[in-house]
Amino acid sequence: MRSLRFAHQLNRRQMLAFFAGAVALAVATGTALGLHPQSFARLDHLWLDGLLRTTARAEPAGHTVVVDIDEVSLAAVGQWPWPRYQIADLVQRIAEAAPAAVALDIVFPEPDRSSLNTLRQRYERDFGLTLGISGVPASLQDNDGYLGRVLARTDAVGAHYLYFDHRTAGTPGAAEASALPADPSFAQLDLPRASGVMANTPAVDAGLAHSGFINNRVDDDGQLRRVPLLIEHDGRVHPSLALAAVLKARGAAGAAVVDTPDGPRLRVGAVDVPIDARGQALLRTSRSVADYPAVSAVDVLNGQVPASALAGRIVFVGSSAVGLNDVHHTAIAPRFPGLRIQAAIAENLLEGSFVRSPVWATAAAAALAASVALAMAAIFAAGRSGASLLLGGLFVGLLPAAGSVLLFVQDGLVVSPAAPTVVAALMLLGGFAGRYGIERRRASTWLRQLQNAREITIESMASVAETRDPETGAHLKRTQHYVRAIALELRRTGHHRATLTPDYIELLFISAPLHDIGKVGVPDHILLKPGKLTPDEMEQMKRHADYGRQILIGTARRIDGENFLTIAAQIAGGHHEKWDGSGYPRGLAGEDIPLAARIMAVADVYDALISRRCYKPAFSHAHATQLMRDLSGTAFDPQVLEAFFAIEPQILAIAARFRDEDDVKMSFLTPTAPVAAVPTPMQAPAALPPSGATPVLPLAH
Repeated sequence: MRSLRFAHQLNRRQMLAFFAGAVALAVATGTALGLHPQSFARLDHLWLDGLLRTTARAEPAGHTVVVDIDEVSLAAVGQWPWPRYQIADLVQRIAEAAPAAVALDIVFPEPDRSSLNTLRQRYERDFGLTLGISGVPASLQDNDGYLGRVLARTDAVGAHYLYFDHRTAGTPGAAEASALPADPSFAQLDLPRASGVMANTPAVDAGLAHSGFINNRVDDDGQLRRVPLLIEHDGRVHPSLALAAVLKARGAAGAAVVDTPDGPRLRVGAVDVPIDARGQALLRTSRSVADYPAVSAVDVLNGQVPASALAGRIVFVGSSAVGLNDVHHTAIAPRFPGLRIQAAIAENLLEGSFVRSPVWATAAAAALAASVALAMAAIFAAGRSGASLLLGGLFVGLLPAAGSVLLFVQDGLVVSPAAPTVVAALMLLGGFAGRYGIERRRASTWLRQLQNAREITIESMASVAETRDPETGAHLKRTQHYVRAIALELRRTGHHRATLTPDYIELLFISAPLHDIGKVGVPDHILLKPGKLTPDEMEQMKRHADYGRQILIGTARRIDGENFLTIAAQIAGGHHEKWDGSGYPRGLAGEDIPLAARIMAVADVYDALISRRCYKPAFSHAHATQLMRDLSGTAFDPQVLEAFFAIEPQILAIAARFRDEDDVKMSFLTPTAPVAAVPTPMQAPAALPPSGATPVLPLAH
């Protein structure tokens, strides 16, 4: 990242594009949150769960205790459901310890089947028999009635369940009596409206002066975070079981809702807790389920629990037995018993420790998202160093999260940074992608300009040599394309594939025009001489290959790695070498001759044969190729020549496309009279060798 540095500052238009993207993203985020506040609900939940886990304290609950009808109790007393008189005995023993309140997290909607009165009625209905029961007081013949009387005597808090999927007639007495006194402040809430009630049997219900609903609500991911404290039924507001127990423990007659800048708050005497418009509160639990004290029901029945363990506390009675499956998934524990959830709710009420989710949290998230987007746009518009852009982006992106943690730790406020963090991540990715795209576009433009400059330089260097020999015309263009076509055919047929890579072939194409750059070192009176060269002049002419190699090698050394000048030097210095070693300037033979030079040799000689020169006429294609076939294995690499002949249609097309401007019609396209030998500047143009003589190739210009 330290080495990543953008080379250019953005121009005004590009800066405006970054800010326009930031504004568009901010508007999209704000619109999503405004139309659907739960747009980032999954991320919000993950953030809240993380805060709850990391800030949870391992402190035993000080206001509540759970009496659990657990597996041990069921094994000792009997399977569930227990006879109602057994429950009554348990409640009575708890009450003797003087708790602040006793609340049953159990609903008894059906008559006790083990009750003597129930058995008598069943026998009469099923068998027509009347059971005679003697020696049992009437008060013990009805278990439900007995439990009701114990509940009334201990002033216990009962439970009921509110339906939302079907309607029931009326409201049972205890549920009706336990509804909160009407208060105008409830009107500011949009409470869920239940359509029915599942209550206790009339006999049990008659003994209850207090009751609360035991409904819970889980989020879409199945996790319990918000707990309902208030639900409306038949125009009355009902408290939850935990709230009803706190009302009883504090001796409060009712509750009221107070509107604050952060949202509604529920006040019950000295209890003042935040709720949302649906009457729900965000639950905060201790670090472990074990932080909520519990005693086994069988120990209470056997008198093994000291009164001090229950005195002055709110006691919740229920069961965590596995078979009842009353467990909830929370941020702290995946299986949090429902009975202890009631204790946690009561602790939150009494301690005022519910998490606060202010009504302005969504607006704050949208504003933060907009601020983050604009700040990130400013960073990417102004910065150039990859490290500074990354660090600046991370700093801005993490600020909302840091602020959220601070608010939660200090004030118990949860303002999720999900939206601004997502915006920051998108801006970070988009910013780097945008800057990279701009730099790549600039680099592409620069590279294109560099390539153009390189091609112009090559053409200029080649033209220096070409101007010394004006009769060559489009020779450079033709040989350049011949060379590439031959190299591609060699690669296609599997020859020299390790050398003839696409990059190498491209460099070969670029380098080809420089094959005769060494002619700049040949005097004009020799280079342009129309007649026969003397032996001394011929030797000077041959030096152009070495001149070219030295010029190009000297320049190539200044460039790291393999480059077009290296290949150009091989071509310039070796394209007059012959396969049998009889060429010049160094007399190389076979594969000692660079491959690029062997390819150029074929292309250069062919073009020299079909082109008009000051010392020879243009030959036809057929005659030129026949001469070259005769020299396979002597002047030319047989594989290269075979590749050349395999693509004769392409060769003809190239020759036609780049023909010399002064040729009205290329002579190689029409037959010419047979010529057995090719004259060179060292030969008289009219001289022809006898039949069977070895052809003499021209000194290709």
